[in-house]
Amino acid sequence: MRELAYIIIALVVVQRLAELVYAERNTKNLLARGAIEVGRAHYPLIVLLHAAWLIAIVVQLPPDPPINFILLGIFIVLQALRVWVLATLGPYWTTRIINLPGAPLVRRGPYRLLRHPNYTVVCGEIAVLPLVFGEIWVAVVFTILNALVLAWRIRQENQALAPRRAIVPPTDAGIPAAKG
Repeated sequence: MRELAYIIIALVVVQRLAELVYAERNTKNLLARGAIEVGRAHYPLIVLLHAAWLIAIVVQLPPDPPINFILLGIFIVLQALRVWVLATLGPYWTTRIINLPGAPLVRRGPYRLLRHPNYTVVCGEIAVLPLVFGEIWVAVVFTILNALVLAWRIRQENQALAPRRAIVPPTDAGIPAAKG
């Protein structure tokens, strides 16, 4: 089972690296369009947290790790939700807080349901993946650390996006959306 655990973790690492490439491309394009990065100081902490989370999972992996396939299924569902978020935001998805002033906020897909669906998915991932391998302490410690960093990040993101929240997007028929 250890080999399967390594394969699962390796797939997550490859996914994250591909997302970083995608995010970097989107970030450069948005900055070229006049976007502004907000909260740059916390970004290295997020990168460190996610790298340390994956390393901790590997380091704490027991010699014959139990693999909870129900939790693995939940993690796979979280990956589908992650793809939904990325597809919904498209060229606006980044790993940083990049604000394009005057652009209407995305209010479709998972953003109809939650203000921060990506962070909800990440919270689930950080808790669930270590539990797939029975690593309760990794799940607890990194869930707490993630909550602390996300509280800081969400506060900065909400402040940056506040002026854009006032922009009411037109409906598909070209009639302004109803208020209230």
